[in-house]
Amino acid sequence: MLYYVSSDVAPDTTNDGLSEDAPFGSLERIGDIELGPGDQVLLKRGSIFNDQALHIKEGSSGSEDAPIRIAAYGEGAAPVINANGQGQWLEDYNTTEIGGHRYRAVVSTALLLKDVRYVEVEGLEITNSRELGNPDGLAYNDRDAMNRTGVAVIAENAGTSRHIVLTGLNIHDVTGNVYDKHLANGGVYFIAHYPKDPSRREESIARFDDVRIVGNRLDTVGRWGIAVGYTAYLNELDAGDYGDGTIDDAAIARYGHTNVLVENNYVKDAGGDAITVMYCDRPLVQRNVAQGAARQVNDVDYAATDFGKVAAGIWPWRCKNALFQYNEVFRMRNGAHGNDDGQAWDADYGDGTLYQYNYSHGNTGGTVMFCLGKSVNNTFRYNIAQGDLKGAIDIPGNPDAHVYQNTFVIPEGGTVIRDNHVGGHAVVENNIFYNAQDHAVEGNWTQGGSLVTYSNNLYYHFADMPDDPDGIAVPQGVAVLRDPGSAPTSPDPSGLVRPHDDSEAPTVFEGYRPVAQGPAMGVAKRVVDRNGFASDKDFLGNEAAGGDAVGAVVVP
Repeated sequence: MLYYVSSDVAPDTTNDGLSEDAPFGSLERIGDIELGPGDQVLLKRGSIFNDQALHIKEGSSGSEDAPIRIAAYGEGAAPVINANGQGQWLEDYNTTEIGGHRYRAVVSTALLLKDVRYVEVEGLEITNSRELGNPDGLAYNDRDAMNRTGVAVIAENAGTSRHIVLTGLNIHDVTGNVYDKHLANGGVYFIAHYPKDPSRREESIARFDDVRIVGNRLDTVGRWGIAVGYTAYLNELDAGDYGDGTIDDAAIARYGHTNVLVENNYVKDAGGDAITVMYCDRPLVQRNVAQGAARQVNDVDYAATDFGKVAAGIWPWRCKNALFQYNEVFRMRNGAHGNDDGQAWDADYGDGTLYQYNYSHGNTGGTVMFCLGKSVNNTFRYNIAQGDLKGAIDIPGNPDAHVYQNTFVIPEGGTVIRDNHVGGHAVVENNIFYNAQDHAVEGNWTQGGSLVTYSNNLYYHFADMPDDPDGIAVPQGVAVLRDPGSAPTSPDPSGLVRPHDDSEAPTVFEGYRPVAQGPAMGVAKRVVDRNGFASDKDFLGNEAAGGDAVGAVVVP
């Protein structure tokens, strides 16, 4: 069946909604219908649904061959759902144990998909603003201010929720709770609760399979930009204290989320973190752009508590073998104003995180963090960082970070190792550390008991070197790269990443090619990835075996 909804007709119309000539006048009418294979919910272009929300009836299910489709019809601008604090529902994890976070609260959601399968959503504009609707009457940064979501996808009582696709959505002005990290609070949030019947926790495990979040734009949403996968089943996965940090393959396949793709999204000015995958088995996060995240993680907005007062750009939590590639992060905020993270990338608690071919610029908390002792088997390679502050590498208590074949351009006020997160271990090899300041600086190569093994790195314009027997010291004025510091300082206006995976195509990153016969050439050693991740290409798509340079680009 095709169901049509238009704001051009009265909300209380008696239309049957089965044709363009007799559409429903309110989104609420759709919530009364259990949708099945091939059904479509079509909102009229040009419609503006103020103070309304679209909550798909629980149990609705398409099929692999005939998914449910929620989209637009007609001509003109995308249909707009302005929830304005409506669409309230009671979120309950059905347990009090979700890592110390709030587990039960009333949430306002513009588009709610709960216990549904095979649903595809495309081409809608969604808002949920406090400024236009503030039903709780509290200040924006009150600890108990209502959580809000643009799109919330919930698994609870129906086992695995399969094939949820979000594409071409424009989600903005979702002004939720400043603090709550793991209620449905932000632009897009996928969450798995325990079933209401405790006896069904093992026979009907709530989880997601085949999640695709592709080609969406999010602007001024909070707290999260895009989050996939917080789960009540953390109690089964985390072994209480996370064990030694490793994640069992059978356990993550059983309780975690599988076949998760987050691609080609643009997240601007998120209140907290931009994009995070959580409790996912081998998620792929690629070609996304984040700008200006952690907007509210500061000492003014984030004033009611210090709990959770951290936010990073694009990162995993308790994932197995998460892959992040071809992403860009710009200007993570508030690294000097209360945000104790602020990095572009964060290999947080998890097992086997791989960052490769990513670009970061101007992030106030640094480039990459390997977070504490339960984040293990992580690799950071073939990335370019230009002008990130605080520290290129951040290893608080981490046991085994592996950092190789990257190019770090250190700006005024930047450092190599972040100095207030200490005590970790790392192997750092075949990188370029390029001091872009006018004066030579000391590199603070170790901090507070951190054990960093440097091997075969190039150090440009530093006043000292670490213990690196094969290190290459290069004085100021000697050409190392074609034009270091020339990469973009802000996102492309399209919100898309700048391509750089085709070695034959020109890119905006040509300035990071090594100078022919320069000091970066002919000095690379063979690196064996400590975590078993084979690599065949560099940042610009050149065959890695075809060059012998240190840094993210191996061919001049």
